[in-house]
Amino acid sequence: MTEYGRGPGSEPWHPTDPLYGDQGWEGQQQYHQQPHQATPYAQGDQAYQDPYAQQGYGTDPYAQQQAAYQQQQYQQQGYADPQQAQPQAYGQTGWDQGAQGHEAYQEQGYDTPGHPGHVYDGNWETGQAAMAYNAPPADPYGGQQPDLYGTPEAYPPPQPPGRRQQQPPQPEPGHPEPEPEPEPEPEESHPFFGGDDDGPHEDDEPAPRRGRGRGGDDRDRERRGKERKRKGKNGMACLVVAAVLVGGVGGIGYFGYQFWQGQFGEAPDYAGGGSGEVQVEIPKGAFGNEIGNILKQAGVVKSVDAFVAAQKKNEKGNSIQAGAYTLKKEMSAESAVALMLDPASQANLIIPEGKRNAWVYEQIDTRLGLDPGSTKEIAVSKADSLGLPDWAKNHKNVKDPLEGFLFPASYPVAKGSKPEEALKKMVSRANQEYTKLDLEGKAKAHGLENAWELVTVASLVQAEGKTHDDFRKMAEVIYNRLQPDNTETNRKLQFDSALNYLKGQSEIKISENEANTNQDPYNTYTQVGLPPGPISNPGVEALAAMLDPTKDGWMYFVATDGMSKTEFAKTYAEFEKLKDKFNANTN
Repeated sequence: MTEYGRGPGSEPWHPTDPLYGDQGWEGQQQYHQQPHQATPYAQGDQAYQDPYAQQGYGTDPYAQQQAAYQQQQYQQQGYADPQQAQPQAYGQTGWDQGAQGHEAYQEQGYDTPGHPGHVYDGNWETGQAAMAYNAPPADPYGGQQPDLYGTPEAYPPPQPPGRRQQQPPQPEPGHPEPEPEPEPEPEESHPFFGGDDDGPHEDDEPAPRRGRGRGGDDRDRERRGKERKRKGKNGMACLVVAAVLVGGVGGIGYFGYQFWQGQFGEAPDYAGGGSGEVQVEIPKGAFGNEIGNILKQAGVVKSVDAFVAAQKKNEKGNSIQAGAYTLKKEMSAESAVALMLDPASQANLIIPEGKRNAWVYEQIDTRLGLDPGSTKEIAVSKADSLGLPDWAKNHKNVKDPLEGFLFPASYPVAKGSKPEEALKKMVSRANQEYTKLDLEGKAKAHGLENAWELVTVASLVQAEGKTHDDFRKMAEVIYNRLQPDNTETNRKLQFDSALNYLKGQSEIKISENEANTNQDPYNTYTQVGLPPGPISNPGVEALAAMLDPTKDGWMYFVATDGMSKTEFAKTYAEFEKLKDKFNANTN
């Protein structure tokens, strides 16, 4: 039977309960098998009075039925004598589910969840059991204890199973209550809503009842102290988190402003066309942001974003080329883009095809503000460290080891830079072009020893030819005159350009006496074969013609107008006619 929906388990009944003595509950009969234990009801101020004894009944009818039922159970289990039977655990019988959980509550001193336990005994209703309750035991705390049946707690309202609270076990009579074990520190909960006040809160759960006497009060005070301490910690944690949040909001605001400024705000910029003068060098392949960064570092523009925006705004902005530029300081980005697109601002050193190294050295000295001859001295003394390939080193009688390797192109030579930087860029570019043409692999195919001789041929073609067609015919003339069976010139080139290189001049008419008497290795009138090295810096067309000459049998050539028109001949007789034509045009 359950006590008005209270759930499985027994409940001590008050004698005034109208259902007291109900014999229809089978689970209550189980408790006659349990040994008698001291009950908390004997600890009250007034001993429990047996109603049957008071009314003069000699025998309890309820006890008689219980005894008959026990005798029947013993016989079913095979015992003839009830004394031979042993009490069985509730979980091992077939009794209803209400008795299965009763043992757990008895171990904690409870009969029903939330109420002090009472182990039922068959002698309970007899006078002997009643007499035991007439002698109240000594109170271990020295105080008077109230009768539970005289208080409202004796019959609390029914509670659903999920809300029932388990009470701690009550100490046995005559034994002091043990000291409570210190409670472990609870895990830190989220500290946002922790407080430091000691007052009650609406959301606070009521503390469970901890029994009577001073022991319960001590535990309550200890619990409240720990709660105040925990609330204090939570309050401090809340302050720390709040500070972190404030800092985070500030950081987000700053970066948000920067993002908004970068996306929607105008980039910092100077106003006007600037003043002074500054040279900057833009590397090959640089994009708008890289160019803007170089200009910002040089003090030309105020911000990279301003330059990028101005470059996009200008329809020709993407045509800015690599090179050196002469600009002004503190220019507006729009003015800087416009000036860089003006050829007048370009400070690049442009090397035309066929120019000798001497001319290049002079240009570098002028642009860098160096003494005349400074760059040439560096070129000669540091030639091997400027990037020449191995096949271009250690040749005899070479006047300039870098001749033919200052490749014709545009190079940035800005103030503040060093001559070595410009020379290395020029030599590097020549190496790239010569590698693409595979000069080392093609030298033998043209009857030459190495790539060095091929570059020398290209330099002669570049110096003597005027057009692309001239280049191919001129290359054939060179190869034909170098042939061992050449009886026309006896393997002598007889080029004016070689003698002019030796003399450091560019004359159309040369002295025949000097040409026939000068024994310098570069004088092809007196020396057989090629000069010791290149006499100029050949361009792309001259290099291509050197590798693909005509095969028409050309042996002679003359600039008949003395300037730009070159005519070719296959025999010496034809050559004499061209020579007369030249003399007629130049006299």
